Amino acid sequence: MRGVVLISFLALVAGSNPAAGGVYKCLESDGRITYQEEACPAGHELRDFEKDPPTVSVVPFGATPGASSKSTPPTTPPRAKTEPKGRKSLSATADASKRKFLAPGINEGEVVARIGEPDMTSAGKGRKGSRWTYMPVPEDPGTITTLTFENGRLVEVERKVMK
Repeated sequence: MRGVVLISFLALVAGSNPAAGGVYKCLESDGRITYQEEACPAGHELRDFEKDPPTVSVVPFGATPGASSKSTPPTTPPRAKTEPKGRKSLSATADASKRKFLAPGINEGEVVARIGEPDMTSAGKGRKGSRWTYMPVPEDPGTITTLTFENGRLVEVERKVMK
């Protein structure tokens, strides 16, 4: 019986890969900070998010931290034709519902003309690559679209459905 338990334990340990799927914050030799999936070179690791996850605080929408429950409820502003605060508005020709029809090979300008400016951007290694992220909107509900560019051309479209 001990042999079976020992063999099972050794198989479990040998089959696990603790570095798989981690996110690392690294300091490049030129002083830039990068986030990557591979472990940083020795002496360049600033944070291992698997061992040291960030703290997250959640504040309900409309609630003010430290406010008593007897305070007056927040008033709802009248509906305007503007985008929510912090959201970039789509250009007149942009249409978020067209996100699902993007295909590799088109350039950055064509992407902006079709679906608008991204909500977030990040630079890849060097100046050749970049990643654009589009958050869910009513025209494309529940889906985060991430576009990867190399030399100004779209090379990968990733769409994740959030539930």
